[in-house]
Amino acid sequence: MNNIGTLIVISAPSGGGKTTVIRNLLEIVPDSARLITTTTRAPREGEADAVDYHFLSKTEFEAKIQKGDFLEYVEYADHYYGTDKHELQSMLERYRYVFAAVEVRGKKSFESAGVPMFSIFLKPESMGILRERLEARTGISEAVIEERLEVAAEEIAHADDYDVVIANRQGHFEETVRAVVDSLPG
Repeated sequence: MNNIGTLIVISAPSGGGKTTVIRNLLEIVPDSARLITTTTRAPREGEADAVDYHFLSKTEFEAKIQKGDFLEYVEYADHYYGTDKHELQSMLERYRYVFAAVEVRGKKSFESAGVPMFSIFLKPESMGILRERLEARTGISEAVIEERLEVAAEEIAHADDYDVVIANRQGHFEETVRAVVDSLPG
């Protein structure tokens, strides 16, 4: 994949702060953009199509899989999430940094596809804090929280596979964002 920009993959367990960190990075890092993920999950309150995610039905998503439109995709918590390869290429041609919130499996798919990237893992300070963050979200059942915490433990075990691991400590958000900015290549 030819590009002039750098793909910055940011991973964290569900509730780990990756979307919020990226939102803040876009305000302070010049010539940057966020890669918008495509998903089959329903929008949460305040989310907008083509701003937060590209929201598709499962049928529409599966049709795009068949056409080979996704660079990577995963099924997580009964929903698909994927990266449109044409959108990624277009963004890398326009921006110096393209931030992407990507799950651990998605990062591995990028690597398998040979996509150059710089990877950052946001590690929660504890599973208890992560549980609190998930419980604060509306519309998530206890069963889903437990499932996400199990997945989180598996994801945290792969943190050392990233270029940089940054602790995302509760109450120290500005420090987390600054650590990400300081770690950016170039």
